[in-house]
Amino acid sequence: MFKKIVVLLLLLLLAGSFFYFDLHQLLTFAGLKQGLTEFSQWYQASPWLVAGGFFLFYVLVTALSLPGALILTVASGALFGLWQGLLLVSFASSIGATLAFLVARYMLRSTLQQKFSTRLKAIDQGIERDGAFYLFTLRLVPIFPFFLINILMGLTALKAGTFYWVSQVGMLAGTFVYVNAGTQLAQLDSLAGILSINMLLSFALLGLFPWFAKGLIKLINQRRLYAKWQKPKQFDRNLIVIGAGAAGLVSSYIAAAVKAKVTLIEAHKMGGDCLNFGCVPSKALIKSAKVAHTLRHAEHYGLAATEPLADGQGMLAPFSFKKVMARIEQVIADIAPHDSVERYTKLGVEVLQGYGKLLDPWTVQITLADGRVQQLTARSIIIAAGAQPFVPPLPGLKDVGYLTSDTLWQALADRDQPPAKLVILGGGPIGCELAQSFARLGSEVTQVEMAERVMIKEDTEISDFAHKALTSSGVKVLTSHKAIRCEIQDAQKYLIVEHQGQEIALPFDELICAVGRSARLDGYGLKELGIETTRTVQTNDYLETLLPNIFAAGDIVGPYQFTHVAAHQAWYAAVNALFGQFKKFKVDYRVIPWTTFIDPEVARVGINEQEAKEQGIAYEVTRFDIGELDRAITDGAAQGLVKVLTKPGKDQILGVTIIAEHAGDLLAEFVLAMKHGLGLNKILGTIHSYPTWAEANKYAAGEWKRAHAPATILALLQKYHHWRLKG
Repeated sequence: MFKKIVVLLLLLLLAGSFFYFDLHQLLTFAGLKQGLTEFSQWYQASPWLVAGGFFLFYVLVTALSLPGALILTVASGALFGLWQGLLLVSFASSIGATLAFLVARYMLRSTLQQKFSTRLKAIDQGIERDGAFYLFTLRLVPIFPFFLINILMGLTALKAGTFYWVSQVGMLAGTFVYVNAGTQLAQLDSLAGILSINMLLSFALLGLFPWFAKGLIKLINQRRLYAKWQKPKQFDRNLIVIGAGAAGLVSSYIAAAVKAKVTLIEAHKMGGDCLNFGCVPSKALIKSAKVAHTLRHAEHYGLAATEPLADGQGMLAPFSFKKVMARIEQVIADIAPHDSVERYTKLGVEVLQGYGKLLDPWTVQITLADGRVQQLTARSIIIAAGAQPFVPPLPGLKDVGYLTSDTLWQALADRDQPPAKLVILGGGPIGCELAQSFARLGSEVTQVEMAERVMIKEDTEISDFAHKALTSSGVKVLTSHKAIRCEIQDAQKYLIVEHQGQEIALPFDELICAVGRSARLDGYGLKELGIETTRTVQTNDYLETLLPNIFAAGDIVGPYQFTHVAAHQAWYAAVNALFGQFKKFKVDYRVIPWTTFIDPEVARVGINEQEAKEQGIAYEVTRFDIGELDRAITDGAAQGLVKVLTKPGKDQILGVTIIAEHAGDLLAEFVLAMKHGLGLNKILGTIHSYPTWAEANKYAAGEWKRAHAPATILALLQKYHHWRLKG
């Protein structure tokens, strides 16, 4: 801070001296014409000294962002002639501009990063991608004040070297015009003689040239990309969508809604993973497990406790695990009509059940379920193939057999009892949900996580809370345990893990791999078309692949593998695919919520503490203990918290994490607030029904308000009310 103060004082001293010694009078048109004869005499006597002094003076004026650089540019033509003047000013202006750029960066950027880190990050990403292009365009148009460009660019992450050479090249045309005008100084009455309307329009057109050039280059590149294929003269469809999960269903629905001719191709089950293997069946399992847990702890509600175990020994309410699994199938069946072929056909979508593969950028070959093959062409194509469970390359894994979140439903459907000994590999959301559910249904569950804690993306205190919730449900949680192999000894299956240099054998009847999901990339013809598929399909901000008429959305793209994000992306993919020739929309990832459905639930939107620290974002933390909420107490679920991150001293919400029985539902209010820029004061000023879980949000806002109460005003009010007591 001290260094910055010194630099600031030095800059003020230099600027003050400039005006104190009336040097600014030299940088007027009248002053230039009056002093031209004297300058010429000096130059004749000491050409190198005058040229060097002029160069340094120009650098100083530009670096300090003082008025008069334009006059100096004209003066260079009058003093040194066209080519020498152009040489001097070209380098002096670029060097001075770069110094101004560096001063602005040193003095202001760190402060701005602390206050506007999120917005500045987005700007920096754009500058990293197109900064040189934008700067070059601005340099061609002298309508924009160059000193302002120097300062503003200094606040971005643009490299100083890039700034210098782009400025050197970009300002050359304008510099030539003014230096050349200076050679005719005697014939000019004012700068208006240079900056005529026609001249300004010429500069404006010059500034637009890079945009036209960029568009032309883009067109040439596209023609080059598509050169090896013959584009159809007519298309069968406006849009073809491959994959009927969340992204595919939503994008085809949108296309049909705007009366486009759209075909949706699905190789397996409508509704994709979420309906058939993921969100829906897992939440049905979680509900059954929670009921079993409630029965086991019924005394908490003044009722007789029962032990709902599948073996029927000493229980008042035995249950069949097979019936639990049958209920899950029924839940899927009840929801399936929402995603069915019949429904989407009625909406105007042609649904084909088969495998779709790209033959060229416009042609899809469909191998139908009955073996027939047909080809369709479309102007645009959306790949929404989703993701699948990742299976780690553990030695012996195939020999012992394993289940995934996709296969366990069918594999366990006919069992009267849940697996006696169950090992779950993975401490992320899927692993935690399954571990707690099976433990509550009677399995002896061991959960193995290689990291030092479960739910590693959450704050440490949130992870610790989840850990306690799992262990209280009967899960044996082993963190910092690395799975190294599987083996069979005396007909018993084992997972061998390593912990602190020791090998530990974990016996199991069933092993569930829940270590993450990987995008489905093979079999769609993407690689054959040259579309990059490194872990996911690579797209730009508009969800376009390398070939701009082919889009991708959902888990196959990432970066968030959530059903609601897939649906969110689908809108952008569909609209850009159908109307991108008029207007394209960048995907908005600013406010993404998610929930882990353990009991109590863990829900989050925005950044948490560990992310704020990693990104260097200043924040304040406000907490409300769910144990203080009346409704939580009445429901016997008084555990958890609402944790809100805000900007220091402000009520602007940066992120929220909630642990509570209905955390996923409670989070919606904060999602809405963040999406529309509403702060905690607005939430505090909103009426919430009593007694409801939603009051937790208002009480959290109240905690923030209490912490930011105006102490001085309250002290004055206390004195005022004390005075009023005197009558």
